[in-house]
Amino acid sequence: MAAEHFFLELEPPEERLRDAPHVVIVGGGFAGVRACKALAKADVRITLIDKRNFNLFQPLLYQVATGLVSRGDVATPLRQLVGKQNNVQVLLGEVTNLKPESKQIIFNSRAYSYDHLVLATGSGSTFFGHEQWRTFAPPMKILEHAEEIRRRLLMAIEQAEQSPDPAARKFLQTVVIVGGGPTGCEMAGAVSELMRNAMRREFKQLNTEDTRIVLVDPGDRLLKAMPESLSKAAQSSLEKLGVEVQFKARVQTMQPGEVTMSTPEGDLLIQAATVIWTAGVRPSHLGRKLAEAIDCELDRAGRVVVEPDFSIQSHPEIRVVGDLCSYLHTSSGNPLPGMAGPATQAGGFVGKDIGAIVAQRPRPNFNWFDFGSMAVLDRVDAVADLRGLKFSGGIGWILWALAHLAFMPERENRLTLLIKWIFAVTSQQRASMLLTGMPSQHIGLDAPDAPFPMQSGGTGPSISAPDAALKAAMEYYSNQVSGHQDHPADTSEGSTDDSAAAMR
Repeated sequence: MAAEHFFLELEPPEERLRDAPHVVIVGGGFAGVRACKALAKADVRITLIDKRNFNLFQPLLYQVATGLVSRGDVATPLRQLVGKQNNVQVLLGEVTNLKPESKQIIFNSRAYSYDHLVLATGSGSTFFGHEQWRTFAPPMKILEHAEEIRRRLLMAIEQAEQSPDPAARKFLQTVVIVGGGPTGCEMAGAVSELMRNAMRREFKQLNTEDTRIVLVDPGDRLLKAMPESLSKAAQSSLEKLGVEVQFKARVQTMQPGEVTMSTPEGDLLIQAATVIWTAGVRPSHLGRKLAEAIDCELDRAGRVVVEPDFSIQSHPEIRVVGDLCSYLHTSSGNPLPGMAGPATQAGGFVGKDIGAIVAQRPRPNFNWFDFGSMAVLDRVDAVADLRGLKFSGGIGWILWALAHLAFMPERENRLTLLIKWIFAVTSQQRASMLLTGMPSQHIGLDAPDAPFPMQSGGTGPSISAPDAALKAAMEYYSNQVSGHQDHPADTSEGSTDDSAAAMR
């Protein structure tokens, strides 16, 4: 028997909106926020719902993970972004089900009605049927993921600084990144800069030559969405930074401190203290919920196939935008890319279209403008493909920086990012290197008995034989991982996919 849901009654933001059409927007990412702003002057009542109370600028999560910027630089409270609009009410919570026939959503276990519904719930990461790998290799979809990666990177370096055995240090200074798309390439470059340059002066025992960063991809080149010339330029830049690129490699097994992959030359085992996953995305679960409710069409990835105005066939009051939709009505016939630029443009169009319907004005047509794609590789090195114009090196980096600052929704964040980027370029130092989130520092979480792998019982050094030192380091790594299995899943509304770092 289905659970009974009580109807949620809320007062409108203004009395004049009591009888106005109710627009419910689920997801406070690029598309959801832009839809809200496009409806700022419309005579509608807007409710914006998200599991988080902030908008996350996901393309820069890798900079949080490598200490270049802090969480506050890439996240802005939704109430600060759109909550000041007279016709907007922001609500915190999760939409768990949809009832299109009665124009209701199930929100925080209660029914909530709408006249127009905009689903902009983004995407999360997928491990292609190996969800157990998530513990060993955090993805990069939400703030908690980025901060957990930073914690693991910094803790490994701290451990290497006081590990007496070279084998243990090499293990602790090894990083494997799975996925050669924009996020993977940007992460590889940032990790190399962090471990080889930014921390060189602060750590006295570390040998930067022991640092090993391996970028793994199943294809035959990096950045497959870009022209081949830029892929080669990206590979060349990363290899100059000391990044090993392993093509035609597929992960087969994973356990604490070890990754096994198949290659044309045979199976390859890499022991690494830090493994990062940037290899795949999956759309929000609300797509399947919608298909179960009204039998709408989904593509192979589980995205909702939409009409030219982003509506659902037979349900024009429902719009699906961003990573959750499969939009095939482009001039080329190719699906609209699941990136920040298209999501922003789609959200703005849907907002304007709903406003035109309510005001009984002529409705607009959606025309996507492809700005291009780009990825940063080093402090002042990036590749960019802007509508056929190809750039690399310093010019590419300047274009990348300008594009990201332009997409950043909050003016204050633009200023802080610019200052921190200039600081990093001129000083080769990082501004956000705090090591937080240790299991032993949280009430209710069990901590490893031995605080450091080179100590036995916490009282003195263990034997320094290579095998014993490496085993101790790997055991410590395992304890660190097992103590952090409680970070949230990456199904945050409003997120964008793994390719969001290639701004379009």
